Amino acid sequence: MAMGLAAFASGVALITLGLTSSLETESRPPPPAIVVDLGEDDEYLRLLDRPRAATASPTPTKPAEPPLPESGYRMVIEKIGVNAPVDVYGLDANHVPEVPLGSDAAEVVAWYNFSAKPGTGSNAVFAGHVTWYGRAVFHDLQTLQPGDPIRLVGTDGNELTYVVSANFAVDPNDPDSLQVMQATDSDVITLITCGGTFFETDDPVSGGNYTLRVIVRGDLTEVKSTPATGG
Repeated sequence: MAMGLAAFASGVALITLGLTSSLETESRPPPPAIVVDLGEDDEYLRLLDRPRAATASPTPTKPAEPPLPESGYRMVIEKIGVNAPVDVYGLDANHVPEVPLGSDAAEVVAWYNFSAKPGTGSNAVFAGHVTWYGRAVFHDLQTLQPGDPIRLVGTDGNELTYVVSANFAVDPNDPDSLQVMQATDSDVITLITCGGTFFETDDPVSGGNYTLRVIVRGDLTEVKSTPATGG
């Protein structure tokens, strides 16, 4: 219970506020001697604060209004079997990100209302559990590769498609990891969960923490809108 309970909170709280908690009940192979070895993605992190270079794919036109409501839509990632409801989460009284709890916590993706609304031209930040009494919604997030689609599907037929541009790990104790939560000058999606190796702590809730955070970044490539009907 303790190990599974804290997974989601640590994946976000440590990145945003330098706090600790934990996300998984499973351990993964130990990380390399360097706590975070981003390889080619190290360059990606250095570029986060620079203007995005032009690409072959045109940037979708920013809509006048958010194409999706704050909640009531679903995140669909076919490659890893995700078709999950998205709900709104924010900061509690201690400025710690709130987390999904309860019997459906394994199935919920959190969108943070301190980030951009999807499809409004900046960085929409989401997070989810890796495990919660077993596999959870972002259990296989680390397997996504550039080019894989992530769709946000509304009940009214509106749909946003993002394409993965990077999948990398960060050290939550590194101040530079905060960059993944910052606003951007283009429409992107950021998914966060835990990774690395579990280690025990004295935390009365989680019982431990994880060494890394898995970050998936995607770029908006398509907006499908259903025209409003008048009466």
